[in-house]
Amino acid sequence: MIQEFFEKKTIILGCGNPLFGDDGFGPAVIKQLEKEGPLPESVASLDIGTGLKDFLFDLILCPVKPERIFILDAVCLPGQKAGEILELEVGCFQRGKPGGGPFHQFPSLQQLQEIGGLTGVGIRILVVQAGEIPEAVRPGLSSAVQKAVFSTCEWLRKEIEGEGK
Repeated sequence: MIQEFFEKKTIILGCGNPLFGDDGFGPAVIKQLEKEGPLPESVASLDIGTGLKDFLFDLILCPVKPERIFILDAVCLPGQKAGEILELEVGCFQRGKPGGGPFHQFPSLQQLQEIGGLTGVGIRILVVQAGEIPEAVRPGLSSAVQKAVFSTCEWLRKEIEGEGK
């Protein structure tokens, strides 16, 4: 089954834990995409939770690969407003930091570089500036991040529609 998933041209991965406030951004985007209606047959979406590292490791080992992956996650970056959406390059991650610096449970730079370099898969990272990721369980997105969910869905659908052009 996992190989069939990797055979899709595009994979959208929603990262994060919805039990911890704005960290649930990625899963919320996947849920909203599903509510809005089906994605093209060439696209798969998955709420990956906090299992992105394992998923990417499986991808490296799988003989069939997608052309591109969109990774959606929440971040805490200085100087950004809650709900602000940013597209980040793999090169923005700091070498030697397993979590990628301000990125909550994000894979290491080495792992992301391996995927792009070894597999040829294009990786696009779309993040939202979290308002707050609480220390204790507290489900629910802030209003700023909830608005970003809708903007992100719109952006993703435009990117997907443009893939055949």
